[in-house]
Amino acid sequence: MTADLPLSPGWTPSACTLPTAGRPLRVAEFDELFARSVRSVRRPAPDRLELDLVPDGPGADASGVAARAAGLAARENACCSFFTFTLTIGDGGLTLAATVPPRHTGVLDALQARAGGRPA
Repeated sequence: MTADLPLSPGWTPSACTLPTAGRPLRVAEFDELFARSVRSVRRPAPDRLELDLVPDGPGADASGVAARAAGLAARENACCSFFTFTLTIGDGGLTLAATVPPRHTGVLDALQARAGGRPA
């Protein structure tokens, strides 16, 4: 579903400090999280993307997905500090939200497309 989307300038802006060789691996990490755990995608504002996540597999609980999402968000923020990630756990749900400054909304467009939602 998302594997055929190419890397684009919108995905890796010049502000990204992740070495070029590491970028395909990071994209693969996002793709795995999206394929296994995204239940729904929302774009309440041009600069905010919200992903509802679910446990992966029978008998799984949200703690593994939460840990994976938090680790990925922390690594992404380390190289693309313009991101603000918020992981919300409550009422039986798990939501990963990403916000960016207005000049980086193209990055959210790319994330949204890779997560299975249409860009806003």
